Formats: sequence, structure tokens, C-alpha cells
Amino acid sequence: MEGDPLAVALKFGFLAVLYLFLFTVARSALKDLRGRGGPPTAADGTGMHAVRGGRVAATDAWLVALSGAGLEIGERIDLFGGVTIGRGAEADVRIEDRYASTIHCRIRSRGNTYLVEDVGSTNGTFLNDARLKGDAELSDLDEISIGDTKFRFELSLPDSGGG
Repeated sequence: MEGDPLAVALKFGFLAVLYLFLFTVARSALKDLRGRGGPPTAADGTGMHAVRGGRVAATDAWLVALSGAGLEIGERIDLFGGVTIGRGAEADVRIEDRYASTIHCRIRSRGNTYLVEDVGSTNGTFLNDARLKGDAELSDLDEISIGDTKFRFELSLPDSGGG
């Protein structure tokens, strides 16, 4: 019975399906780690993506707390994967600000840029002291204000390498 061709074929078939499943899971996880925008455009696997003109755009960005209750001044919040900011427990970044809504605003990446969006808050979100309408692209050192709470957006720029 040990050399039964049907049993051997079933064992190999099961192994093939198992390996296919593992390959699919690994590929999906790798795609998630590199971003949801499809395959990476940089072949070196650094997380940097090529843009027009052969330059490389940074994908690392942070919020730095400038003021606000419940935050340490200078605290850096990594924006990888996007964050929500608000007063409620379900917010990724919880602030103790009486002017903040439960989920007040959202910061997310799209390609090589980061966007801030007010998500229907009562008192509004301000970008560089201007009330935000819809979403807006963030630039390095932009300031985001929610009530008495302020953050500075910082973008990690790659070294030029002297070339």
C-alpha cells in the first residue's frame, strides 16, 4: 500500500496547494509592506520610490507635537500607514483637546505625497492657519492645528550622496 500511486499523487497535490497558498500569503504581505500602490518602483528594496527626473522621493514622514494636552512636546508620530487624530479612544493619536472631535482628521499617503483631511469635525482642522476644506497635500514643515493642539509635519529627505 505504501507505493499506491493515488496516495502519492494526493500527497504531492496537497504539498503543491500548500506551497501555492504560502506563496500567495507572502506576496500579499510584501505588497502591504511596500504600500498599496502596486509593485515598488525602486529595485533596491529601500522603501524609496523613483519619481520624475531620476530623483528619489522619501516615504518616511512624521508629525511632531508642538503643543497640546496629552502629548509630550517634541513627540514624533510615525505616519507609516496613515493615522487618525482625535479625542476618542478609537483615534490612532489621542489628544486631550476640548475642541477636538472623536475622530477629527486623518493623514494618509498617496503615492509619494501625504494628505491631511478633516473628517467632518465641528471646529475644523487648520493647515498653516488656514481652515482646511476637503483634503490638502502636506509639505515639509507644514503646521496642522486642531483647537489648542499643534503638530508639525516633517518629511524625511534622502541624502544626496554628494552627486
